[in-house]
Amino acid sequence: MDTYSKAVAGLKNAVAAAMTKAISNGALPDSPLPDFIIEIPADNKNGDFATNAAMAGAKSFRMPPFKIAQAITENLDLSGTFCERFETAGPGFINFFLGSEFYSSVVKEILADPKGYGSSDFGKGERVNVEFVSANPTGPMHMGNARGGALGDCLAAVLDKAGYDAYREFYVNDAGNQIEKFACSLEARYLQIYKGDEIVFPEDGYQGADITELANEFAAIHGDAFVNAESEERKNALVGYALPKNIKKMQADMATYKITYDKWFFESELHKSGAVKAAVDLLTEKGLTYEQDGAVWYKNKQVVTEKLLKEGKTQQYIDNLELKDDVLIRQNGNPTYFAADIAYHKNKFDRGFSTLIDVWGADHHGHVMRMKGAMDAIGCDGDKLNVVLMQLVNLVRDGKPVKMSKRTGKAIQLRDLLEEVPVDSTRFLFNTREANSRMDFDLDLAVAQDNQNPVYYVQYAHARICSIFKALEKDGVALRPCTDEELALLTAPEEKELIGFLALYASEIIGAAKDHDPTRITRYVTQAATLFHKFYNACRVKGDDEGLMQARLSLCECTRAVIKNVLTMFNITCPDSM
Repeated sequence: MDTYSKAVAGLKNAVAAAMTKAISNGALPDSPLPDFIIEIPADNKNGDFATNAAMAGAKSFRMPPFKIAQAITENLDLSGTFCERFETAGPGFINFFLGSEFYSSVVKEILADPKGYGSSDFGKGERVNVEFVSANPTGPMHMGNARGGALGDCLAAVLDKAGYDAYREFYVNDAGNQIEKFACSLEARYLQIYKGDEIVFPEDGYQGADITELANEFAAIHGDAFVNAESEERKNALVGYALPKNIKKMQADMATYKITYDKWFFESELHKSGAVKAAVDLLTEKGLTYEQDGAVWYKNKQVVTEKLLKEGKTQQYIDNLELKDDVLIRQNGNPTYFAADIAYHKNKFDRGFSTLIDVWGADHHGHVMRMKGAMDAIGCDGDKLNVVLMQLVNLVRDGKPVKMSKRTGKAIQLRDLLEEVPVDSTRFLFNTREANSRMDFDLDLAVAQDNQNPVYYVQYAHARICSIFKALEKDGVALRPCTDEELALLTAPEEKELIGFLALYASEIIGAAKDHDPTRITRYVTQAATLFHKFYNACRVKGDDEGLMQARLSLCECTRAVIKNVLTMFNITCPDSM
């Protein structure tokens, strides 16, 4: 257990023991102990920790909170809690103030294992499948994929740090309707090369310039050899050439983005293995499908309604959702995307993942409930499927929206972004806003080499610490282990504030893992950099008091370790000089 967690647990035990003692001596009535919390006050003037035990016990003890607080404090023993004193405030809050032992313990804990600091076994090695980006392979990746890539990869990193076994996966939709549309679009562009405008482009075809480029490349290799071939043969040849090229580009873009997947899972594998048919057959066996107009339908409305009623939702609430059933097998006998998606998620559970996390665009919000319901329907736990819904990204330059790439004059793609903006900035900035909030990605800010750019600001803090050590080394000063007495010299408010914040790192990692929100950690490390700069400006590191200098050097080293820990975890460069 880390020092912060020990401090919280120790205080909770002390408060519970005080209430138990107060009950035994008659200061409190004999009632069950209430649930209460130990928290950090918003204003540190109100202490380092506070508890709501008195307010939480008002109903159970049938007494005013201030009298309960008095009974608790009269029986409170702080020995072994890291706290040296307490005081009551307001209607019954009890505030606690940490002693020097806490601060020295935090410093020693970080220095004992800088690389491992913040790691925990909270996740108990649970296998978690994190699927993110999963862009359609029929065209280039876009801004939503850029945001999803950063969020998904950093979420997996946070899960690993919190003791889970995170597995990064990219689902390639290389089958189904979109591939047929891709084939028809390529075919039309290829034939137009030789037959001109007599070939009508499909009304719902992919209009992008990339389709024309691929068709031209194919023609440069094969000439008119496929002009008079059967349409199916021609389309298969075109897709056989173009699809692997697109997938290879996607993999290259992800590599440039510093994302390495454990698996690229191809939808076509599900169809070839019979997994899609098996999933539909399983639903049919359970009486959850029916045939209508030559298609096979899934009873989504029934399944989701039953699930929501069990959760306590009202019928009116359910009616407002306007639930509908879904087609699994079309009239032409081809499975729908939804059928393949059910088979895919079942496959993930079958591979031994106990929790699934999908990062989807916000436009898929209507798909969440029906997919969770479908997992329940086939015998998996739908509640173990967690979906992070990600809002849109707006690119901004000079305060104005940007739609087109300066380089190509076309819609901006992920590759365009990575050519213009450093990968470090891209990964960091996309993790500064929660997934469920819309985001303006400021291109000017992303390339700025100043403290307005959050990643530069954090990297500069690390580089500044490195420069402190380099300067002192020239004077013959090197970091050495400090005694408890020397660490106890760190009494300045800026020193204590920084140490207290560094102590929160492991709990922040766990919170980010529980909330599936890696943006908590970018905000955390940005604040850590701010508190370091505040400490650096207020407390001179080099000085005549050798013991205090070493203690402050130790604090510098702790801060450097935490910053490097976060940036390395998120695959962001951690420079020694800037």
